[in-house]
Amino acid sequence: MRFLLINPYSPISETASPSLGLAFIAGALERIGVEVRILDFVVFPYTREIMESVLKEFKPDFVGVTAVTIAFDSAMEVIRDVKAADPDILTVMGGPHVSFCARETMQAFPEIDFIVVREGEETVTELVRATEKDRRWDGIKGLVYRDGSEIIQTEDRGYVQDVEALPSPARHLLPLGRYRALNLGITMTSSRGCPFRCIFCVGRQMVGQKVRYWSPTHVVDELEQLAALNFIQISIADDLFTANKSHCHAVCDEIIRRGIKTTWATFARVDTVTEELLAKMKAAGCNGLLFGVESANAEILKIIDKRITTEQVENAARICTDAGITPCMSFILGLPGETPESIRESQAFGEKLKSLGAMYGFHFLAPFPGTKVREENESYGLKILSNDWKEYHANRAIVETEFASQAMLNEVADQWDNEIKKYYDELRQSCERGDASEEAKSAIRGMDRSAIIHDLMMKQVIENTGTWISENGSQAKAFEMLVDRIAKSTDVKFDPLFDALQHAVQHDNLKCTVENDRVRWDWNDYLEI
Repeated sequence: MRFLLINPYSPISETASPSLGLAFIAGALERIGVEVRILDFVVFPYTREIMESVLKEFKPDFVGVTAVTIAFDSAMEVIRDVKAADPDILTVMGGPHVSFCARETMQAFPEIDFIVVREGEETVTELVRATEKDRRWDGIKGLVYRDGSEIIQTEDRGYVQDVEALPSPARHLLPLGRYRALNLGITMTSSRGCPFRCIFCVGRQMVGQKVRYWSPTHVVDELEQLAALNFIQISIADDLFTANKSHCHAVCDEIIRRGIKTTWATFARVDTVTEELLAKMKAAGCNGLLFGVESANAEILKIIDKRITTEQVENAARICTDAGITPCMSFILGLPGETPESIRESQAFGEKLKSLGAMYGFHFLAPFPGTKVREENESYGLKILSNDWKEYHANRAIVETEFASQAMLNEVADQWDNEIKKYYDELRQSCERGDASEEAKSAIRGMDRSAIIHDLMMKQVIENTGTWISENGSQAKAFEMLVDRIAKSTDVKFDPLFDALQHAVQHDNLKCTVENDRVRWDWNDYLEI
């Protein structure tokens, strides 16, 4: 059988790394002999014509699409186009959004044949096997499907208990090179599960309360493999890497023992880090920790069941900075109980944390399907203002409380955006004057390169202008010609274009092939794993 997996479009700012979830599903399918292909429309342009061309060439039996809430509409566009092109293809959707509104989604969208609930590796492989055998799906746990006009939801599967038994993620099917060219990071996991109960988080609902660990040897094997790919950053994307100190120490000890020189970042809670642990993590290459602070108001922290104090937050910021690890503190505005006073309290606390060496930022509450804050919003005094999933990006208010209106919350967002814009404008002006630090210059160049590369990718500029016949077959001459051809066909200024493409070539993200008199430039999409 052939299975086409698709990562639908979402803004690159919301999708900062290749899809690890799809890679796990692909690995599970490959292990049972299924031919798998992955299309990633975060870094490739999407049109119905492109989709139809792939379907005609690959001839999949299944098309599976993952979707976080913000990408659900894009996912449905893909599925509609698949069914329009070939109604016999079986369509599958999975991911955190549909896992918690499966029946409603199936009722509203007849183009979906199956929904896989929560962790999908075992469910998807059983679905394929049952389809090959007798097309009886009623015995497959964790599945929602159609039986004529009836929607059937099978018994809950529960969570994978032995994560070591899962196949390795099939990253060789992902366009890793495009993410590297965009100066983005790559993710891995050392565990699944989160023991905490924050009412706004869908992660625990997806992967369960019990934390299940890969062995330190397995974790460091994977880290070492990813380090060889030369991404700017590796993120250990556990829900809570520091949930178990002995596991953290064991992973770090193995990294240090092998002498692996790479940097990585991960997620932590302020009440799970100590000076000893942070010193070990720093020695093993950790350079950043993201903490969910959510609010500086003690009553709000109690309502959302966060179970931390501002004193713990300050201590975490201080000991991270002392250890040489950058603490990044994340706040959520619009939580139950939010008032103008609590907003100001969080803003002031953010500045205090900044004085301790921390970075901080604000997002807005997005009441995702499956979260307690959505299911019980009225009891929490919340008013949900939108069910337009494209608005669930957490950058603007889509809920309001009794005392914090949408307009008030968005005013904070505008103020925050303006401050960030002012900061980068001043940084850019400093670079233009020639008095910026090397760090500032590097940051601005990196931002400009990423913006140019992304624009070239999504407009297929290299594909359309990067091939020609030339009597001079040297690569140096071919590069000059490439820059000249692109500069003439786009509105990108020559100097930043030259810099972005030169950087891409130097880091093996853009490659040139010269055969006979034919010059061809391509993105180095698929890296050797």
